[in-house]
Amino acid sequence: MKLTAAHSALVIVDMQNRLAPAIDGFSDVEQQNRWLIEVAHQLNIPVLATEQYPHGLGVTVQSLLALLKTDQILEKIHFDATAEPAVLAWLADHKTKQVVLAGCEAHVCVLQTALGLLEQGLQVYVVVDAVGSRRASDKQLALARMQQAGAVLVSREMVAFEWLERAGTDQFRLLSHSHLKPLS
Repeated sequence: MKLTAAHSALVIVDMQNRLAPAIDGFSDVEQQNRWLIEVAHQLNIPVLATEQYPHGLGVTVQSLLALLKTDQILEKIHFDATAEPAVLAWLADHKTKQVVLAGCEAHVCVLQTALGLLEQGLQVYVVVDAVGSRRASDKQLALARMQQAGAVLVSREMVAFEWLERAGTDQFRLLSHSHLKPLS
């Protein structure tokens, strides 16, 4: 199952202010999510960010919020984002068949959302370097469970190059000069 730009959407789960300090390696996870959003925007891939009970956990972290429009952020109360009618409607409106999934926490909301997406018949690609949990062991268990359920584990560069499909295009040149360089 190769990713295609025409059928994909990027879903960023709960990258929120008050959750951030508790996440193992959050600054790296945040950088990877920012990179994915920037690449998705360059390639016209739809992007959705969820916020789990923002009154308690705060809004999306500023570095990501700055890249998103208001209509790209949906509040949720369920751990599984697909339990929210607005999320399912957004996916349907964008004719999404493949969901690239990133965010926090891997073993709670990302896991349950991945399972929900799979139950909806969508292909799910979990960006390993762009998900986080409070404990590394929880992240590893969540990744194993998502993979066993049918999600495909990928890196951010796998996503970008599959979306690009080939070199020699204006999009490839633009991204190779700016976004496809390793993060420092």
